[in-house]
Amino acid sequence: MLLPRITTLRRAVAAAAALVTLAAVPAAAAQDPNGAGGAASCARLRWLRVPGAERQEEACLAELTTAGTVASGHTDPADWAGLTPAGLSVPSGVPGIQIDGYFPDTSTTNTNHGWQHDAQFVIRLPDRWNGGLVVAGSPGVREQYANDRAIGDWVLARGYAFASTDKGNTGAAFHRDGRAPGDAIAEWNRRVTQLTRAARAVVAQRYLRPPARTLATGMSNGGYLVRWQLENHPELYDGGVDWEGTLWREEGPNLLTFLPPALAAYPAYAAGGEGAEQARRRMTAAGFPAGSEFLWPFHHQYYWDLTQRIYREELDPDFDGALEAGRPFCAPGTPVCDADYDYASRPDGVREAVSKIALTGRIGKPLITVHGTLDVLLPISRDSDVYARMVADAGRGRLFRYYRVEGGTHVDSLFDAFPDRLRPLLPCHRAAFTALEDWTGRGVQPPPGRTIPRPASAGPEELLTSCPLAP
Repeated sequence: MLLPRITTLRRAVAAAAALVTLAAVPAAAAQDPNGAGGAASCARLRWLRVPGAERQEEACLAELTTAGTVASGHTDPADWAGLTPAGLSVPSGVPGIQIDGYFPDTSTTNTNHGWQHDAQFVIRLPDRWNGGLVVAGSPGVREQYANDRAIGDWVLARGYAFASTDKGNTGAAFHRDGRAPGDAIAEWNRRVTQLTRAARAVVAQRYLRPPARTLATGMSNGGYLVRWQLENHPELYDGGVDWEGTLWREEGPNLLTFLPPALAAYPAYAAGGEGAEQARRRMTAAGFPAGSEFLWPFHHQYYWDLTQRIYREELDPDFDGALEAGRPFCAPGTPVCDADYDYASRPDGVREAVSKIALTGRIGKPLITVHGTLDVLLPISRDSDVYARMVADAGRGRLFRYYRVEGGTHVDSLFDAFPDRLRPLLPCHRAAFTALEDWTGRGVQPPPGRTIPRPASAGPEELLTSCPLAP
């Protein structure tokens, strides 16, 4: 039952902001160029230029992590709300430079700083630099600060420079961007490439040498971006960590093949009665794992319907004609209802749109994937299991490690509601990241891929801090 857990689930409702971010961060406060971040970093601040940026604003900060940027107005808490467990610690003691800005773009969905301008980015340059750069794209259709708690804080505390992008369009109407179906998502990939090149140049300006190591990482859509970058621009990176990346394949599976069966079957399952068991079997046949039923009500209410409609509108706008993003929570049989959407029967133009963003498995640099077995937004059997086979079929298995995490689900905030059933993926991401550091930096091979069991006796504190990759 969900009702006894309603207080903790209210936090998880914020995870639906992986699709929509409404709040705007205050404009960057003016900083004393000779004080906040230390003389060494501030002295060079005025000479930093982000190549290709249309606008940039620099600040010398006493704290680059969210321990300080929330108060200083240099992050957006609404952007990362709901992605991490409540008990996640926040590192501090990372002074340095932050650069906010945007690249030329024509869309205006991102309201951060009052700029009304997309292609926004953030670059953070710690005083104590370890020689590396981490680049991330936002999950869902969030903005550039979405990775601050889950990824940015931790890598900054380890000495990395950190750069993140809003991917060029944001929010539930992201599909309005671009001239043709698929263009808005295709822009995401270009924006990560653009930011990586620019951030590498800024790092060289700040520290007087280029980064010795550039790593890509991200969750959900951000994980997809890691896969795409290592397939298409491996020359820019030393490796990447993909945290439950979205899979796009022209022939499927993809979001548009497994979400409609869920929308069609779940109401009958929830209603109970004679048809409930048959509906449950339809759900599991579509890829939603047995044992994940306790997560279905939340995902039906906040994720499946909206995700299907806005991504289908991006890739197949003709399905519902003059409607924009369909009819919310329509029953099967309703005209142009997304619960009845059949990707296989749609015109060739739909697959052509997906081909703009499709993955191949042909990675060119080391990649580590982590994915939870109880993910019911991107079911593992329809996503990372398939991508692992694609990498192997492409002959790139030596560059790949895949860790299936028992009890992991799509957003870690749900761990607060179900600590006895779930396992947060964040510690597994960190374990994978440190393994990638050893792999790319010292040539130490990561442990073989496997399913990481959820320890039966582990308490919340252990699950929040530990995820051994090796048996």
